[in-house]
Amino acid sequence: MSQLSDHVPGDRPESSRLTYTESGVSIDAGNTFIKRISPLVKATHRAGVCSQIGGFSALFDLKAAGFRDPILVAANDGVGTKLRIAIDTEQFQNIGIDLVAMCVNDLVCHGAEPLFFLDYFATAKLNIDVASQIIESIAKGCDLAGCSLIGGETAEMPGMYYDGDLDLAGFSVGAVERGYDLPRNINEGDLIIGLASNGLHSNGFSLVRNLVGQLALSWEAECPWSEQSLGSALLQPTRIYTKSVLEVYQAGRIKGIAHITGGGLTENIPRILPRCLGACIDIGSWKLPEVFVWLLKVGQIDRVELLRTFNMGIGMILVVSPENEEVVSRQLNEAGESVATIGQVIVGQGVTCSGSFQ
Repeated sequence: MSQLSDHVPGDRPESSRLTYTESGVSIDAGNTFIKRISPLVKATHRAGVCSQIGGFSALFDLKAAGFRDPILVAANDGVGTKLRIAIDTEQFQNIGIDLVAMCVNDLVCHGAEPLFFLDYFATAKLNIDVASQIIESIAKGCDLAGCSLIGGETAEMPGMYYDGDLDLAGFSVGAVERGYDLPRNINEGDLIIGLASNGLHSNGFSLVRNLVGQLALSWEAECPWSEQSLGSALLQPTRIYTKSVLEVYQAGRIKGIAHITGGGLTENIPRILPRCLGACIDIGSWKLPEVFVWLLKVGQIDRVELLRTFNMGIGMILVVSPENEEVVSRQLNEAGESVATIGQVIVGQGVTCSGSFQ
């Protein structure tokens, strides 16, 4: 009788057997990363958080956060190809703020208070220093938004990304008391207040990168409109409006809010209007930020294309009754926002733009 062999076809000698680390994924590096970012995560703690980093999932107590009969509001987003500039310039100190902003600014459009945030970070090989910078900036964004960073996922995936590349996604949940969600009761004649943006925010970067390539510029080139490099100027973070806008919203003076992202003013404002109503916008009613002046000058981009690609200096709009325009504008100014009344609600559909950029 022949004896059974314990040799498995294709088996390797013990001294040369593969490990997960040799395949490009380091569990030890992941554990080191968690230890490094734990203080950053803990610093974003707010009322309602009832779990610690490291569990299978995160827990949040809505009652402890002060809600009686809440409706949950959720949003997820990324930062688009703005991330490509951050990677190419190795500047990651603000990209996490962008990630948080793109999610929480959407939540506030429904009158929701952002409660917590989770991130997804994927890369070919985990660089702990780079990853820590990004999580630190996410934590800063959460602090600006008043929400807690309660968890996330770090994925090391060799073969899925080129060396040095990474990807980010964000997920946020907020809440609003039942019956107080926006938009509501928007009528013809209501006024549209615009809140100034912090430049490009996180939209239109594929067009900008195309233009920079056509002009044969580098990210290290001197910026035409500021005393920074071009890359640094373009990486100014998206403004987070949640705290200032929610303060005004809680006074009951806001009928609608729109976050001006991809699609610009012309495609985002109609998302909050009744079907029978449109908007008329005077594009000469606010001062154009210098980055857009530069795009107008060197890009030879059609005005319609500009208005449906970029925020053009307005990062968020509020719809208010005429009698509330003055007090809302004053409150927003006191909260640190730069505001202008840029238009009004009219009978019709879509957005009509008049005037010329300042």
